[in-house]
Amino acid sequence: MPHGRLREPAHRVSPRAVRYWTVNSLIGGVVTWAVLFAVAWFLPEGRWWSTALVWLFVVVMAVNVVEVVLEPAIRFRRTRWEVTGARVFVQTGWLSRDQRIAPLSRVQTVDTHRGAVMRLYGLANITVTTASAAGPITIPCLDSDLADRVTADLARITGQARGDAT
Repeated sequence: MPHGRLREPAHRVSPRAVRYWTVNSLIGGVVTWAVLFAVAWFLPEGRWWSTALVWLFVVVMAVNVVEVVLEPAIRFRRTRWEVTGARVFVQTGWLSRDQRIAPLSRVQTVDTHRGAVMRLYGLANITVTTASAAGPITIPCLDSDLADRVTADLARITGQARGDAT
């Protein structure tokens, strides 16, 4: 490992995350298309905006195809996480790469989130709030049982820390 470069966190998210991210992108695409079609329905034909709307449809379709076909697989390969006795380490992103590390001594809260679509796939996100201006760290798309165990472990570990995490 070259000097000054972080290694990747040890664990991948659930393989079901790929299907979850694909479905989320499809839902977002359907909503976007519904709005665009509603706008197109009410605009008079034959004006300059008709051509602009056609180009907007083409661009939105291209973006939706990328979000549905490429993004989930790339995100899966790049999203990793790790919790040690001393820190929470998460790497996310698909176009850019974000790495966040928080010492457990700075953890203030640990939350688990399961949205409706996430529950269909048996997934959960863990959000770790720290005394940091950068905001919380989210470990996305873990199997629900694993998320419960990690949340319990974090609560146990951080409950042993002295001080007020600020």
